[in-house]
Amino acid sequence: MSCPESQKTRNVGKNADSHQKQVIFRKSTRDKALTIYLGKRDFVDNIENVEPVDGVVLVDPAILKGKKVFVSLTCAFRYGQEDIDVIGLTFRRDLFFSRVQVYPPADKPESLTLLQESLLKKLGKNAYPFFFTFPDYLPCSVCLQPAPRDVDKSCGVDFEVKAFSTENVEERIHRRNSARLLIRKVQYAPEKPGPKPCAETTWQFFMSNKPLHMKACLSKEVYYHGEPIPVTVTINNSTDKTVKKIKVQVEQVANVVLYSSDFYTKVVAAEEAQEKVQPNSSLTKTLTLLPLLANNRETKEIALDGKLKDEDTNLASSTIIKEGIDKTVMGILVSYKVKVKLTVPG
Repeated sequence: MSCPESQKTRNVGKNADSHQKQVIFRKSTRDKALTIYLGKRDFVDNIENVEPVDGVVLVDPAILKGKKVFVSLTCAFRYGQEDIDVIGLTFRRDLFFSRVQVYPPADKPESLTLLQESLLKKLGKNAYPFFFTFPDYLPCSVCLQPAPRDVDKSCGVDFEVKAFSTENVEERIHRRNSARLLIRKVQYAPEKPGPKPCAETTWQFFMSNKPLHMKACLSKEVYYHGEPIPVTVTINNSTDKTVKKIKVQVEQVANVVLYSSDFYTKVVAAEEAQEKVQPNSSLTKTLTLLPLLANNRETKEIALDGKLKDEDTNLASSTIIKEGIDKTVMGILVSYKVKVKLTVPG
């Protein structure tokens, strides 16, 4: 039996009433010298800017015995098992690393967030704040779902906040002297509506004078997690053949751009209609798709939003690459497409 990675406590701000409480995430080192506190574990990238990481570390000077305390923020890409080392090459790459000394304080903080003010007041004189900002080029949290037998094998981008004590920051940090919390960087799509996606195609069959024409349209460009996707299909059958089945599906395409150039295309939702379109007739039909992780838990190598221990997640959001950013530092690129298939015998 083991303790959960994080424990939730509740803290009341000075302007909050008893019904408005802030959930706090905390983690202590094994030697009980440090406890790290965060107000949340999801940090939003809304294209224009990214929410900063603000928190507090509570120290016990009697246990530290003169050691210094640091907090670091790391963004890493992992490809396979972390402990595998092939001819000196580990399948891990740090995309970003930042470290600050919090005890003894190297610099006085310019300003404190409301969360930090509340925590410092509650925890007392041995609590010290820390603050990190994300650079523009960093990817969002994403991972590929492993097979049930490969739970220890991971491929994805994750973020970690770690507090540790040491006499020399260049020395190896022992686990008993460090506490870490995984966090997620999540991206919100811009609210500006784009054009409604629409595509059409025409088939010319052998020995048929006139073509089969199909058009598929979506109601909007951006859909959110858990939102149904209606696909309107219009068929104009001028041939002498009968369309016997219409199938619509959403495909997720994940492109691993670090260490490999692998593409994984997975069907995450599908619907079909056994509705016939007779020769020289037309049909307009709307089929509704609902891509959910709940229906794809056994699908290997499907891309998910970064997963935190003991917490559920979603199918990965589409990757939005900011202008001027090298896509190779994104780790995994995710996109979705709707595919429509018609079954025509003969």
